[in-house]
Amino acid sequence: MKQQLSVEVFFDFVCPWCLIGQRHLQAALLLLQREQPHVQVQVHRQGVQLLPGLPANGVPFKQFYLQRLGSEQAVRQRQAQVREAASAVGEQIDFSRIARMPNTADAHRLLLHASELGSEEQREALLERLLAAYFQHGEDLGDRATLLRIAQACGFAPDALAGSLRGDGLPFVSASADIASRGVPCFVFDDRLQVVGAQPAEALVEAMHMAVSRSAGAGQ
Repeated sequence: MKQQLSVEVFFDFVCPWCLIGQRHLQAALLLLQREQPHVQVQVHRQGVQLLPGLPANGVPFKQFYLQRLGSEQAVRQRQAQVREAASAVGEQIDFSRIARMPNTADAHRLLLHASELGSEEQREALLERLLAAYFQHGEDLGDRATLLRIAQACGFAPDALAGSLRGDGLPFVSASADIASRGVPCFVFDDRLQVVGAQPAEALVEAMHMAVSRSAGAGQ
């Protein structure tokens, strides 16, 4: 008999740890499937806009991080740390291509609306394309035309999603916006257990086992 497990993932497109956490989650899901094949997992994405105060057209990327970290040396060290962590999960992040730190409100609105229209496979493909567009190709996720082009490449009709893009920089607020204060990525299992940060796959699968065990115990 199948047992259900709900996984909520709180993320922002411009957080490299969310990309790394995505890879850890995928590895954890494979481990869980192998160890507990009777568990059926439903993954729900919850967008969290980390920088809601950015202008609608974003700000220069280099300037943003220089101001945030205080020196060019600090920026180089942070980026090297991120690239190393990304490489460990098979991802290559190219900071040299990123020209702007975008306002991600419309990117979140796009994914939310697309999730209501398309299949789970289309939604995951769109998420992956948006992450790759930013971290690998340096595309501006605050740009309307860029967002609609990416959505179309994932099988969505641009006209069906165009209305979700405001272009005015107003913040995207999800039902669980308070998660941002605890950090992203954040993983919540069966509304019971919470894991914050890009934790290793082993830590995530351990939390999944605990959530499944508690759920099974509550049902007896």
